[in-house]
Amino acid sequence: MKTGEAYSSAVCADKFDAIVIGSGISGLCAAALLTQRGKRTVVLEKHFKPGGFTHSFRRNQYEWDVGVHYIGEVHRERSVPRRLFDHISDGQLRWARMHPTYDRIVFPDRTYELTAPKEQFIAGLSGYFPQEKDAISRYMYIVGQVTRAARGFFAAKALPSFLGSAAEATISRKFRSFSDRTTEAVLSELTADARLRGVLSGQWGDYGLPPAQSSFAIQAMVARHYFDGANYPVGGARKMAETIVPVIEEGGGRVVVSAAVDEITTRGGKAAGVRLTNGDEISAPVVISAAGVMNTYGRLLRNQSENAKFRRRLETVKPSGGHICLHIGIKHSARDLGLHTANMWIYPGYEHDRNVSDYLAGGENEFPVVFVSFPSARDPLWEQEYPGTATLEAVTMAPYEWFEQWKERPWKKRGEDYERLKERLSGRLLATVEEHVPAIRGKIDYHELSTPLSTRDLVNYPLGEMYGIEHSPSRFRQKWLQPRTPIRNLFLTGQDITTVGVTGALLAGLLTASVVLKKNLLRDL
Repeated sequence: MKTGEAYSSAVCADKFDAIVIGSGISGLCAAALLTQRGKRTVVLEKHFKPGGFTHSFRRNQYEWDVGVHYIGEVHRERSVPRRLFDHISDGQLRWARMHPTYDRIVFPDRTYELTAPKEQFIAGLSGYFPQEKDAISRYMYIVGQVTRAARGFFAAKALPSFLGSAAEATISRKFRSFSDRTTEAVLSELTADARLRGVLSGQWGDYGLPPAQSSFAIQAMVARHYFDGANYPVGGARKMAETIVPVIEEGGGRVVVSAAVDEITTRGGKAAGVRLTNGDEISAPVVISAAGVMNTYGRLLRNQSENAKFRRRLETVKPSGGHICLHIGIKHSARDLGLHTANMWIYPGYEHDRNVSDYLAGGENEFPVVFVSFPSARDPLWEQEYPGTATLEAVTMAPYEWFEQWKERPWKKRGEDYERLKERLSGRLLATVEEHVPAIRGKIDYHELSTPLSTRDLVNYPLGEMYGIEHSPSRFRQKWLQPRTPIRNLFLTGQDITTVGVTGALLAGLLTASVVLKKNLLRDL
């Protein structure tokens, strides 16, 4: 299905009320909300297809998602994410419930299952750790406190500046009492059992930072997101763009691909539009950047008089880490192979931070985590589109620096050394996957490895980072991570101003559109 249109210079002659840079889910959400309210909006995407981390790609008879594995809450029709997805897709985006067991946390000595709903989650963990029932109950209580406090914290980002920092500080106080602390610090107060701490933080790959470095706030929000179960978009992740783009176009907006933005232009201290890499300029009184703060402040505003101020802001945050992903295709169906809908988190030991430090000390050391996802087992339409086949995705962390020597070489032309490194990493990932999913052994038909350079080129994060800026305690102290910027009529959206993942970015789109329109759009849903 065609989504969007290829760029031509004729776009420059069109008139728009707003420009959105980037077509990830936050950019598409903001654009859809604006067009639905009469603001003619153009979305400009560097890649040749829209969607950002929600797009899919095909090779031969296989298809893989680049960033969507499971999403919580959307099975509840009155949840905010579900209402918002329904609103911006005109109800066309559908969801498939996954098995109640949504994650399997795998250690060398045992596998632990995380199962919905919340009561079963508690019962399951208490079965594994009968002496820790009180700690598990206390953990669930604290997670609930954090997620309730988070609502006010993020809502405060939409407050008009005249309300001042005092109001924001009051609203955010309780949230910051948790966000200021690391995951390891909070869990260590709850239990002395290192195994339980390792299991409770076993989804740290969902936000990319191990327990001693991550804010407990992000741990709590990710964990709570799945307590009621997990879901997968029917037809795969590409259905997000395929259902949202038509809504933008029907409202008079445009989604334009192969349109790389080089600079945000200003006039009289206000955003005035953008300049593309080919030199073309597009004007609009509102510009929204969904390209991440590193891109926006570090590259797109490089010629601004306040450039030094912007760069100082970037010194207060760090980009999240890079990753490699092995995309695997098999000439057998998921049913024939007995593949489960649950993800697997495979760890070499319970001490996550030690696993990471050991791995980074030498590239041949054990992977600190291997995340294995089974999209073809989750999608009820898979067998119709790709009969007799199955796909897997295996992800682990990999620093950008390991691949930096090839950064100036174009995709598919990076040389034999680069390909040898990819093949070595692919072989190691394949061995891990086959060990834990023996049904696929000897049946793999195709595999392809993406690296941080792939992410940089296709999703446009400068260091190939997966999660924007890292979710450390200090990140949640940065008041400038909000929709408004010092430049009038320039706004930010995306996971950098909220939190990680599809839902975090989705809600960022809602937040930014609300600020632009000076209206609480949540009430419209």
